[in-house]
This record gives sequence, C-alpha cells and structure tokens, in this order.
Amino acid sequence: QVQLVESGGGLVQAGGSLTLSCAASGRTFSSYYMAWFRQAPGKDREFVASVSWSGGSTSYADFVKGRFTISRDNAKNTVYLRLNSLKPEDTAVYYCARRNGPQYDSWGQGTQVTVSS
Repeated sequence: QVQLVESGGGLVQAGGSLTLSCAASGRTFSSYYMAWFRQAPGKDREFVASVSWSGGSTSYADFVKGRFTISRDNAKNTVYLRLNSLKPEDTAVYYCARRNGPQYDSWGQGTQVTVSS
C-alpha cells in the first residue's frame, strides 16, 4: 500500500502563491496518474487537478482557470501543485491521491491552505 504525505500548506494573503508537495512511498509511483483534491469546511471534497504517468498530460477543474499548475517528478516520487493568484475561496484542506484504474485508491492526510482577504 502506498503512503502519500502532503506538505507546503499554510496561511497566505489573497493574490499570493504556494507550492504543495506530495511524496509517495514505493517503487511504482510512475505507473499511476496522480491528482489533487480539496475540501473546504462544510463542503464536499472536489477535484482540482490530475497528471498522467509521465507528466505529459494534465487536467484541471474549471475553477482553476490557469491559476494552478500540477506537475510531478518521478525520480523523487513527488507530485506538486503550484497555487497562484490565491483567493479566499481557495481555503481548504488539499489532498493528493493515486488513481488506480477508475478509482482513487490511496489518499494523503491533507495539508491546510488558508487564504486571507
């Protein structure tokens, strides 16, 4: 079973930036799509972005609108999410997840992002 550990969250002012990291254990990291989700208080968890095995293909939620960038470094077993032009509504716990077929079968513990106005 893979372990995913997120880091990089914090408190930032509106308009600021953060880079989240998700380190994965195991040798098969490059065999899986990886994704980021987020969950704001009182709301359902929602998809943010995903990246293919090689990093050559990415997908984003509409609300990202060019502000976020997902990437990965398979040599380091790490996936990143660069958050730019942050808004207060981006405040949430951000989770990384591994996609196994049609399902996301492994999740990290999450990292809190708080954006102040």
